[in-house]
Amino acid sequence: MAKLKTGRHTSALKEARKTKKRTARNVSIKSKIKTAVKKVEDAVKKKDAKLAQQELNTAFSEWDKAAKKNIIHKSAASNQKARLAKQVSALSK
Repeated sequence: MAKLKTGRHTSALKEARKTKKRTARNVSIKSKIKTAVKKVEDAVKKKDAKLAQQELNTAFSEWDKAAKKNIIHKSAASNQKARLAKQVSALSK
């Protein structure tokens, strides 16, 4: 592509646009994860095992989706899922 008058290449401008879209998507998904984790932790604090298990399933789903899209590393997702599962399983004992 031809160089623009501003001195920037059009490919650089396109990459900047793509970065904005990707960043917005990543922030949105990370926010969903944080919200799901907070709901699980609140249910654990209230000692509501049934609600905690339901929220845990939702949180697992969010972690898996994020790992699948490479928004977070798969090992990080696995570690966080294990940490939450440990908290919920402690409720049922």
